[in-house]
Amino acid sequence: MTFDPFTIIMLAVLAVLIFFMFRNSRKRQADARELQSKVAPGAKVMTNFGVFGTILSIDEDENQVLLETTPGTVITVHRQTVARVVTPSDAETAAAPATLTDGEPEFGQRVDETPNDETPEPKKSDD
Repeated sequence: MTFDPFTIIMLAVLAVLIFFMFRNSRKRQADARELQSKVAPGAKVMTNFGVFGTILSIDEDENQVLLETTPGTVITVHRQTVARVVTPSDAETAAAPATLTDGEPEFGQRVDETPNDETPEPKKSDD
């Protein structure tokens, strides 16, 4: 049985795709194991929906985590919603204030000052 070049190329591409699928799967599993090993009571974490907090306790049977977001505020989330453990360098990056460049605010930055130009009020029509 002879194989034409197109069939050989298709099989090679399929083999490469399968190789990368297995490689990415193993990498994701290793990252998940590493994250779960870091998740422990007292760790500062961020959830998938962007809530930062400190883990108070973990219920292995129910897959629930008690997370203290602010002093006195405790929420219960599923264990899989913990996206990452926050390190001090991550916290500094997140808490860094936005700076002004060339006197212009960055995109999405609120400016506390009121504008200097006054806009006139719309005229009322006598209908």
